[in-house]
Amino acid sequence: MRHKEVLAYPRVALVLQGGGALGSYQAGVIEGLYEVGISPNWVAGISIGALNCALMAGNAPKHRVGKLKEFWETICRPPSLAATAVSTMFDMFGLGAQALRTYTQNQTERVFGSFAATQTMLEGQSGFFTPRPLAPGGGGPGSTSYYDTTPLLATLEKFADFDRINSKEMRVSIGATNLSTGNFVYFDNTEMKLQPKHFLASGALPPGFAAVEIDGEFYWDGGCVSNTPLEQVLNVKPREDTLIFQVDLWSARGKLPTDIFEVLERQKDIQYSSRTRGVTNQVNDLQQLRQLLWDALARIPKNVKVKDPWFDQLAQQVYGARYNCIQLIYKNKPSAGHYKDFEFSHETMSHHWRTGLSDMRRTLENPNCLSLPPPGENFVTYDVHRHQ
Repeated sequence: MRHKEVLAYPRVALVLQGGGALGSYQAGVIEGLYEVGISPNWVAGISIGALNCALMAGNAPKHRVGKLKEFWETICRPPSLAATAVSTMFDMFGLGAQALRTYTQNQTERVFGSFAATQTMLEGQSGFFTPRPLAPGGGGPGSTSYYDTTPLLATLEKFADFDRINSKEMRVSIGATNLSTGNFVYFDNTEMKLQPKHFLASGALPPGFAAVEIDGEFYWDGGCVSNTPLEQVLNVKPREDTLIFQVDLWSARGKLPTDIFEVLERQKDIQYSSRTRGVTNQVNDLQQLRQLLWDALARIPKNVKVKDPWFDQLAQQVYGARYNCIQLIYKNKPSAGHYKDFEFSHETMSHHWRTGLSDMRRTLENPNCLSLPPPGENFVTYDVHRHQ
């Protein structure tokens, strides 16, 4: 049964960050939404988030979770027999005291995760990317990289119906960086016909992946400028009451690093989190200012406003549409490393997926999280990790 609170919003948006292998967390969140019948009518994504958007918009609602699972099982490595055996041994025998068992299991997962990431670096990922001969090559931005993402074209066409994407049944916005201008751009199915190469462009992170040429311009990963499409959803006009599920794969908050590997991991967390909480706070301040202006306009007598069209113009700019932004931010598991965004093991993918599903379920346990902002407010946020 669809939540009745959701019906109050003309727009229900799903906003997906980039983060490589961490993107299966977003798939778990999506499954959690569909468990309760919440179906977004707008998806916006960058990099791996853009690929998940393609799977969302390119399939009928009843097939979306299934196609997401097929996609992620395709681009990740098959289950490791050794990793499964070790995990089963811990579960069956409960080796050692709990603290020792947890430490040993984390170290074991770190070893297997590091090995899987090394395999990715050497061999690529099936249905996703392969190493370039004589990498990184040269001759132009479309051929200079360590890996070739051509296999992803066929994978996207297999799991996503691009006629359905372009039917505009669901709005799709994906972010990329124009290599010539350095500007952030959006490919949007309300403005153009989206093709698989648009989604490749959104995830063309250098130097691993080469720039993608579209209509004579070359594009890199949107994360080169900003790794979250939240502002695109908040700034679009005309404004309408909007429920936003913002799913981030990088947490700006974290512990101080103690070795070079933790430095590399912390650098990625800060860089690719794109200050989404800071952006949210800025938007909140702007929305409060809009509300004050809207309230001030309401106090001006009608006979004054009708004499000057400037008041109508101002009203259109400050119209107080209401926004409810529900944030879900992936929390690193203890065994994660600096390679977590290219660690495509089946075991870790499943962990990310389960975590996203669990976070979405716990979020929806709050009966008020989906409600429209109360009178006098036009922007509210909810983050289950902040409330626990």
